[in-house]
Amino acid sequence: MGVRLGGFVYGTIVVLSVLVAGGRTYPSDAGRIAALVVATSLVFWVAHVYAHGITQSIAEHDRLSLADLRRIAGQESSIVEAALPPVAALLLAMLGVVSTQTAVWIAFALGLLVLFVEGVVVARVERFGPLGTVALVAANLALGLALVGLKLVLNHH
Repeated sequence: MGVRLGGFVYGTIVVLSVLVAGGRTYPSDAGRIAALVVATSLVFWVAHVYAHGITQSIAEHDRLSLADLRRIAGQESSIVEAALPPVAALLLAMLGVVSTQTAVWIAFALGLLVLFVEGVVVARVERFGPLGTVALVAANLALGLALVGLKLVLNHH
């Protein structure tokens, strides 16, 4: 469970970073931003699967089996899954329901919501008290809000 939750946090931060870059580069093309989010998430997922596979192979002094590789890929899949809510928001713009700018802001809001929920879940799993829960949620949200701030700075220059 810890690997998946960590993957969601990591994946969400990656997605928010890509939204900043994509929103700046393609301010009126939700499809390109969504493709950038998906492609980046997949590349980071493959890199994590590869790195964990190499680490396990070296640590165990043995070749990685296909079953091991599948297990690692499954554990790291949360990196890709973290892209789903923001991509769904961008899909709204692709369908003409909202503007690309609105979709990007919805995607950011969903990313922040995911970071909030992840913080609460991790705090419960780790049996943090109220202060620890607030600190963890605040740390998660601070990372996400820093990226929202970056988007605002980049869009105003």
